[in-house]
Amino acid sequence: MTHKKPMHTNSNNLQVLHEDNHIIVINKRPGDIVQGDKTGDTPLSEIVKQYLKIKYNKPGNVYLGVVHRLDRPTSGLVVFAKTSKVLPRLNKLFAEKEAQKTYWTIVKKKPPKTEGTLIHWLKRNPKQNKSYAHIKEVNNSKKAILDYRVLKKLDSYYLLEIDLKTGRHHQIRSQLSAIGCPIKGDLKYGFDRSNKDGSIHLHAKKLSFVHPVKKELIYITAPLPKDPIWNACV
Repeated sequence: MTHKKPMHTNSNNLQVLHEDNHIIVINKRPGDIVQGDKTGDTPLSEIVKQYLKIKYNKPGNVYLGVVHRLDRPTSGLVVFAKTSKVLPRLNKLFAEKEAQKTYWTIVKKKPPKTEGTLIHWLKRNPKQNKSYAHIKEVNNSKKAILDYRVLKKLDSYYLLEIDLKTGRHHQIRSQLSAIGCPIKGDLKYGFDRSNKDGSIHLHAKKLSFVHPVKKELIYITAPLPKDPIWNACV
């Protein structure tokens, strides 16, 4: 199968959704990696550093702290810390679930209810880089909770909105697969074919949190990737 090469982010086409003295929030394209990995591909963190270096004409190294990650094939909101002072505060905020994260995703099969809560115990298999969802607790599993609702019926698919209550490895992908609703393009979790560009239809759409320095509520939404199915959701 020939894969269409996805449009990767660089310092010229970076989609900046919010920036202040402490924080920068990026709309990640599918295919971008947030942090460096064994592939050796340039991570989003380095691209953001380059962008800041050019924008503010900074000599030497630019500081940037990675607060959280998104899987490579997914898209949407990623938050970075611009100072070492704010990074532990942001880490704490995300770790203690004080940041509200909402995702949009496309599935082929309609979930059993129009809206509901999924509770599983996820066990991660590092060799496969995959998490398995169990109905009951098993050894080394972590409890995973999300709320979902069907937002729209498309021609062949359904658009779901997901509110994460816990932040587990591949949580949305694994839990939706466990109820027979794998995400479009997600071969790893049981969808029947991949997307041409290697993406999956999972997008970190909305994020709200109280700014750790300014103490005001920050609310950010990320535009959807441009493709016919996402376009039909708007």
